Amino acid sequence: MFDVASSELLLVVLVALLVIGPKDLPKALSVVGKWVGKARGVAAHFRSGFDEMVRQSEIEELEKKWKAENERIMREHPADPRADVLGDDAAPAAASGGQPELPIDPPPAETAAKA
Repeated sequence: MFDVASSELLLVVLVALLVIGPKDLPKALSVVGKWVGKARGVAAHFRSGFDEMVRQSEIEELEKKWKAENERIMREHPADPRADVLGDDAAPAAASGGQPELPIDPPPAETAAKA
């Protein structure tokens, strides 16, 4: 962001040493450090807010794409109108000739052993 070369920084330190004096220089540097810390905090807060706005925008865009794709799929594959009346098992019953398939239980182990 700010391009400060080492020679420029050395010049600023020398001017500060002459203007402020060696006695008050540590106190002045402490105040400058606090201000720099506050500025960094504000910049980080601004950056996180901006990142959150970008993230929300991306989420909204993805939701729009998902909704459009979902509508396209629903148009291409319409639901079976009998599913509302007959329940979710309408398609398997229709495929087996109208009769739902019932599972056949094997005989109990005792009966099989006696036979």
